Amino acid sequence: MDDGQGTAGGMRGRRVTLAAAALDRLMPMHLHLDAGGRIRGHGPTLGKIAAGAPLLGQDFFALFEVRRPAGVQAMADLAARQGARLHLALRLGADQAPGAEFRGLALGDAEAGLVINLSFGIGVVEAVGRHGLTDADFAATDLTVEMLYLVEAKRAVLGELQRLNHRLQGAKSEAEEQALTDTLTGLRNRRALDHGLGQAVAGPVPFAVMHLDLDRFKAVNDTLGHAAGDQVLRCVAQVLSAETRAGDLVARVGGDEFVILLPGLVDRAVLTAVAERIVAALSVPIPFEDHLCQIGVSVGLTVSTCYEAPDADRMLQDADTALYAAKRAGRGRVVIFSPDLAMG
Repeated sequence: MDDGQGTAGGMRGRRVTLAAAALDRLMPMHLHLDAGGRIRGHGPTLGKIAAGAPLLGQDFFALFEVRRPAGVQAMADLAARQGARLHLALRLGADQAPGAEFRGLALGDAEAGLVINLSFGIGVVEAVGRHGLTDADFAATDLTVEMLYLVEAKRAVLGELQRLNHRLQGAKSEAEEQALTDTLTGLRNRRALDHGLGQAVAGPVPFAVMHLDLDRFKAVNDTLGHAAGDQVLRCVAQVLSAETRAGDLVARVGGDEFVILLPGLVDRAVLTAVAERIVAALSVPIPFEDHLCQIGVSVGLTVSTCYEAPDADRMLQDADTALYAAKRAGRGRVVIFSPDLAMG
């Protein structure tokens, strides 16, 4: 330790001389400049950041850009700003493009040189990842390490919260889907139909409602049991899904009753053709174990263009009226609602 201009009244003006190894431990990101502005020493972390580029003996201003304060371009400018906060950027490569950015503080040494201690400031997190730094690259008393632990802990917590939120959203979507799905057949249920009909009635697109009821289904349950009945219902669901469009809503609304909502389809000939394909497909016996289950289906339908102001309940009732007209006509039939059916 050099007493310098120290006085008995205090430590003002005293200079402490440290060996290079001690300086490296205290300030692993320091620069030691001689009076001419050449780098005579630097901390090990700064050498790591330079990625093998030589620093010793190089002109400080050739390797570093002092961005603030403005006008620091020579050693005299830097010496005049001792104790002031510096903003610097490391320039490496032939294009002298800015590299790592630092905050710094310069103080004079005993030989008219300067020691500049550097830090990353708020860019420390990005710098640690960019340069592969660890806690060994910082001074033991540097709070940067603790801050990095907090950042990593925050990331871990946020990541877990995001994963939890994703799982909750998935569970919510799954629960909503289950609430709208018939568990046996995988078709929509009555709740989903009511929602779809409400949207259709409120919207501008015309639509049709088709009500289907299985023929001879009770005989399957009575003779072969409910397992056979369940198998038949699943096969019916497959047929209905295959014979309708992706945008149609196919719902099971009762034990052996189904309703199909067909947006944008009101052509009676086309609707009749669709219904007749379903009737034909469900006339084919359905195998169950060693038995063949013979069923059929009757269909009643109505279209929204028949009403001045379509009403969901009324359309369902009219489709039901047409369905039972098909039943009375001998089953396995397709009937489109008309006012005379209601009078009958």
